[in-house]
Amino acid sequence: MRALTSLSIGAALAAGVLSGACGNTLGPPIASDANIIDTVTLYAASGTPVGTPSAYDIQLNQRVRTDTTPLFDFLFDMTGSTALLYPPGALPGLSRSAALQYAASFAGTTTAPTSGWNDSTALTISNGTVVLVRSRAILCSYGATVFEYAKLQLLDIDTLARTIQFQILTNTNCGYRDLNTGIPQH
Repeated sequence: MRALTSLSIGAALAAGVLSGACGNTLGPPIASDANIIDTVTLYAASGTPVGTPSAYDIQLNQRVRTDTTPLFDFLFDMTGSTALLYPPGALPGLSRSAALQYAASFAGTTTAPTSGWNDSTALTISNGTVVLVRSRAILCSYGATVFEYAKLQLLDIDTLARTIQFQILTNTNCGYRDLNTGIPQH
């Protein structure tokens, strides 16, 4: 009888270990998408051809044409020679879910902050400016509604072509705030 009890306890422990290896049902699954750095060019929302991308979508990790969708996490425009990044909430009729904030350095920012987000006004940017981006709220496969995060650094402003070029690191793993390259740990 004692051997059967030990065997049952061992089986229960093994089942618990195996179920834990298949994912955590109480939180985000193990991160699987590597954070990478990409270089992106956006065109100003005004003064450029309609078919050029002026916004960026973190979840899709791609540039967005605002004439085809209102779903984006930030938009670029220029007023005179001043470059601006807008969260959607700074534009009429769009949600205040996505947000922006300045950061001191690209390499030194390793985790998205939990506070300080600006969801309703544009940020002025110039060469070297680092901006953190919180995506619009998304529903993850494990049932939680969370944000995804990115950091970008402005590399160049072309006032004649009305474009900006920046490097961006996106973290598209639901529930993770890590802003380092590679598979996020947290």
